[in-house]
Amino acid sequence: MPKHRVYSMRLADIYPLYVQKAERKNRTKAEVDQIICWLTGYTPAGLRRQIEKGNDLETFFAKAPALHPKRSLIKGVVCGVRVEEIKEPLMRKIRYLDKLIDELARGKPMEKILRK
Repeated sequence: MPKHRVYSMRLADIYPLYVQKAERKNRTKAEVDQIICWLTGYTPAGLRRQIEKGNDLETFFAKAPALHPKRSLIKGVVCGVRVEEIKEPLMRKIRYLDKLIDELARGKPMEKILRK
């Protein structure tokens, strides 16, 4: 079975879209970075390196230092699909990130986004 095309999308192409979405709703690039680092375990410098290398999402998540243990608390619908029901692990990680950015853009407080 062929890989889903989203897996080969470069983080460097998607990251600016996340930032634009957040900034349109008066949120910041720093908050987007905080969310990505929380989910993946990357440091801000590590996140920058991943973007600069042009890694695709599959590589980005494969090299993630430590996926956050509370990521399973992320629930809801992204693109018409409940994230907690996604079977494919990589797709679930990608949709977790999408869901967190959606929550940021909707004005949810960072404490709730980061499941504190």
